[in-house]
Amino acid sequence: MKPGRDLAPDERVDLEARIAALAPWFHNMNLGGVWTAPDHFLGDYPNFKFARFEAHLPADLSGKSVLDIGCNAGFYAIEMKKRGAARVLGIDSDPRYLAQGRLAADALGFTDIEFRDLSVYDVGALGERFDVVIFMGVLYHLRHPLLALDLIREHVADDILVFQTLQRGTGAPFEPPTDHPFYLPGTLDPPTYFDEPGYPKLHFVEREYAHDWTNWWIPNRACAEAMLRSAGFSIETAVADEDGVYICRVADVPYGNLGPVAVYPAKGRI
Repeated sequence: MKPGRDLAPDERVDLEARIAALAPWFHNMNLGGVWTAPDHFLGDYPNFKFARFEAHLPADLSGKSVLDIGCNAGFYAIEMKKRGAARVLGIDSDPRYLAQGRLAADALGFTDIEFRDLSVYDVGALGERFDVVIFMGVLYHLRHPLLALDLIREHVADDILVFQTLQRGTGAPFEPPTDHPFYLPGTLDPPTYFDEPGYPKLHFVEREYAHDWTNWWIPNRACAEAMLRSAGFSIETAVADEDGVYICRVADVPYGNLGPVAVYPAKGRI
C-alpha cells in the first residue's frame, strides 16, 4: 500500500492475517489502521518513547544513511525513512523480527528499507559507514557490551549515535578519579570510591531479568555514560529519564593514539 492510503476490506483482512502469522510483535505499529500488537502491555510502544527524544534528531535526513542495529520490527528504521534518509539498513539476528520489519515497511510503502540478518558483533562485515547509527535496547542483551560499542565506533559510526539502554541503580552524580590508586594515600587500605552508589557499575544478571534469560548486563547511569565516552562517543544530549536515551557524536577514542584499545588488529600465528 502507499503511505496514507486507506485499506480496502480485502486488503485489511490479508494484512491482519500476515501480521498474525508473525506474532508476537514487540513493536506495536499502526499499519494503515491495523495495529501489530493491539494488546501490547506498554500500549503505543515504541512510539511514546520516541516522542520523548525525536526533537533532538535532525528533522531532515535527506541524503543521509542510517543503520538500525537490533532493529526488531523496524519502527526506528521506518521513522528515519519518514525523515527522508536516502539509505536505511536494519540489522537483527532474529529472522522473525526481520520478517516483521519487511512486512511493516512494505505495508507503509517504504519498500527501499533493507533488512539483513547480522549481529552487532559482525558490523565490520558491512564495509560502510553511516551518518546515523541507532543502537537502542540492545546493550543489556549482550554478553560483551563494551566490545559492541567499540565495534560500532570502529566500523560503522560516522557522525550520530542514538543509544539507549535499560538502567538500574542510582543516578547520583559521581566523579571517579582519572587515575585509580591501589591504596588510599599513606595507607594500605583500598580506596572507598568503589563503594560509592554513583560509581560507574555494570550489574551482571546471571540467570533471568523480567523472565528473560537474554538480559545480562544492566548499567547505572554513570556507567552507561562512561562506556560511551570510553568507546569514542561524546554525549550531546542525555534524555533524563529511566529510558537512558543518549544522542551522541563520534569523538576521539581515549588513548587511541597509544595503540589499539579493545578492537584488536588481526595477528599472525606465533
